[in-house]
Order: sequence, then structure tokens, then C-alpha cells
Amino acid sequence: MADNNFDVIIIGSGPGGYVTAIRAAQLGFKTAIVEREHLGGICLNWGCIPTKALLRSAEIYHYMKHAKDYGLSADNVMFDAKAVVQRSRGVSGRLNGGVGGLLKKNKVQVIWGEAKITKPGEVAVAKSSKAPMLPQNPEPKGTLGAGTYTAKHIIIATGARPRTLPGLEGDGKLVWTYFEAMVPPEMPKSLLVVGSGAIGIEFASFYNAMGVDVTVVEIMDQVMPVEDAEIAKVAQKQLEKMGLKIKLSAKVSVLKKAANSVTATIEQGATKTEITVDRVISAVGVVGNIENLGLEALGVKTEKGCIVADGFSRTSVPGIYAIGDVAGPPMLAHKAEHEGVICIEKIKGLDAHPMKKEQIPGCTYCHPQVASVGLTEAKAKAAGFELKIGRFPFLANGKAIALGEDQGLVKTIFDAKTGRLLGAHMVGAEVTELIQGFVIAMGLETTEEDLMHTVFPHPTLSEMMHESVLDSQGRVIHM
Repeated sequence: MADNNFDVIIIGSGPGGYVTAIRAAQLGFKTAIVEREHLGGICLNWGCIPTKALLRSAEIYHYMKHAKDYGLSADNVMFDAKAVVQRSRGVSGRLNGGVGGLLKKNKVQVIWGEAKITKPGEVAVAKSSKAPMLPQNPEPKGTLGAGTYTAKHIIIATGARPRTLPGLEGDGKLVWTYFEAMVPPEMPKSLLVVGSGAIGIEFASFYNAMGVDVTVVEIMDQVMPVEDAEIAKVAQKQLEKMGLKIKLSAKVSVLKKAANSVTATIEQGATKTEITVDRVISAVGVVGNIENLGLEALGVKTEKGCIVADGFSRTSVPGIYAIGDVAGPPMLAHKAEHEGVICIEKIKGLDAHPMKKEQIPGCTYCHPQVASVGLTEAKAKAAGFELKIGRFPFLANGKAIALGEDQGLVKTIFDAKTGRLLGAHMVGAEVTELIQGFVIAMGLETTEEDLMHTVFPHPTLSEMMHESVLDSQGRVIHM
């Protein structure tokens, strides 16, 4: 007979959930994880990973079409939409199986089904109403099923789902969420993307690169609203140069559906225009999966569709914790993972420290890429800091020119009084791989002097990070 008693039960196996489960097992906790649909969660199966596979295909296709710029020849370059999607799904499937292997290796028990917390320390699991994971990945062997399970510590890691606005609800055919956008049966000729956050702009960039006529509508006055305004303007200029049409301070007020097209009414102030497209992607954010968990009856505090938790992920009810997207922004996989590790180490009694959310990097994998950490210039000024700001353009960097990627900018923001790095913002080739250097610098409380004395390798894109710091002190060399 199965043992239904555990030290820790984690609800949800996304990046936050499975990483927390592994760390819990490492710390000696008897650990179980409840999953209703697919190991790895949205990020691995329908978000972070498969979108990057799609964007990689688009990137290679873009370079093949511009082979002549590199002294190469590639004639009659084409793509197979079905094969592009299959590659993306294959990447997800491979990693999905990998998560199952990691859980098994660490002796984490998988409970298959839908969880509800009936009281502190008790979880009732019902048979899942969802299909088992993905078609290419059957339900893992050795999992437990419906039943009642107990644990002193219950960690909610149920993630989030696409937010819907009235009139913009996804219908699976004409109006897509990111689920449908990731597996198009064929490429549409035209597309309207509503929202220019990371999800919206990545899909806009992908479809544009594949030859689709793409229009982006953003209600705020800048593309990628959470980014530094100067970086966003550089990104917008490059996106528009590549063919994207971007409408800012605008909203979609009406959608009229035909048999195989949609006519959208777009309002910009007092001006109304209509655009007819094959498909619409609704990318207006996500909302936490807090329903049907028993939270209201237990008195777990929620706010704006998310669970309220402190710096150690403790909710308003002792013994119940929340991590990742369901615990609020920033809704990023790496935030969920780190949050879960902090949570379980605090439970263990280790010297855990609350997460510093201002040091969580954000990355958008459009073309050009955008990456940032810390305060924007506007937020730093609003906080009362006296600033020293450095900038360095890609067009002055030898490696960027050699790559044929000479459009972009690195921007660094320092406290003029202390030299502390307050923020770093980048747009251009491979900046999502570069940003970690500034993240480490912020974590170590590095000053501009430390960074100026650091030797960066040549020729690399990373040299622009150094030059940007030098520029903040009036010492830039190559500009």
C-alpha cells in the first residue's frame, strides 16, 4: 500500500515546482509533486523553451535570406511551417522527459492529478481532467494517483495562464493565445498582435521573420513598456526596419470575425482605423492559477489574481507557501526557481535570504534581443538618485560589426554618490547572454570603479559593457 505521508508536497511541476522538489529532496525531505497535465509546466512545454526553438528557426531563416551580406550564396530559401513546429515540439518533448528523469533520480514521488488543499497539511488529489502531458510523452510510470496526501509543508507552484480581455477571448481558430500561436497549422499571411510585452513581441518577431505581415497594438506609449524608454526606442526602430508595424497608445475596441479573417477596430486617441488580418494573437499578460485550490476556504490571502506571499514565500496561512507566477510578478521562470530554493531552504532552517526582485534580469528574445536588470533611468530618477549614465553603441564594436549585427545599445546607470550599479539595459545581438555579467555585478555590490578595472576579452560583444561603464565616467575609449 502506498505511503501517502510526506514532509513536503509541491503543487505544480513547472520550473519553480520541479526545482523546489529536487532541492527539497537534496535537503533530506520526503517530497512529492502533484501535476495534472505535463511535467515542466507552461515554460518548458508551451512557453520559454518552445518559443526559443521557433525563434531560432526564424533567425536561421533570416540569415539564409541575407547570405549575400556574408559573401555566401543561398538561392530559393524556403521553410516548412509544419517542420518548424515539429522541431519546437520535439525540443519540449526531450526536456519534458528530462524533468521526469531528474525527479526519479532524486526520489521525488510524482502524484498525477488535480490538487486541492482541504486543510493545512492535507491535499486531496482528484483524477486529472487534462490529457496526460503531451502526446509524445505518456504518463510517467510509477506515479501515484487520486487520493488524500499529507505534508507539513505545502508549496503552491501552479503558474499562470493567458489573461483574457472582453472581446479578445481566444477561440482557438481566429483569435490565438500563445498556445495556438506556437503550433500554427500553416503560416497566416497577416497577423495582429495585441500587446507588446515579452510574449507579444517575441511572437511578432517570429512571424514577421517568417514573412507574415505583422501589426502590433500596444496600449502604453512605448513598446515593451517595462523596459528603459531609450532601449525601447532603439528596439522599436529596428523592429520597424525589419517590417513590423507598431501602433502605440492604441487599443483594439472591436473584433469582427469572418469565416477565415478578423477585422479589428483600432483606436488611437480620437482616431479610429480598421485592419483586416488572417489571425489575432492576444498577448495582454497572464493571470495566476489560483482557482479550485481551496484557498478561499482556507483564508489564504490573494490579490490581483495572485497569492500574497512574503520574502520567504509564506502565505497568510502557516504551512502553505506560494512561489513563481502564482505568487505575482515578475512572472519569470528563473524567478520561480530561485524563489522555490529560498523557500525550501528557509523551511530547512538554512541561512536563506529574501529574494531581491530588483536584481532579477528580464530578457526578450525578439530580433534584436532586449535584456535588462535593475532600475530604468526613469525609475532611478523617481527614486531620487543622482545619476551617472553610460552608453555604448553596437556600431562601435568590432565583434558586432564582424557579426553583421551593428545595431544596438548598452546602457548603464550608476548612483553618482556611491558608484553603485543601479541598472543595466541592453538591446542588440546576444544581449540575453550578456546581461548575467551585470546581474552578478549588482549581486556583489560592484561599483563603477570595479567594473572599469575589470579586463574584458577582445574581440567580444562584452567589451561594450566595459565601454558603457567607462562612458558613465567620461572615459570611453572607442567612441
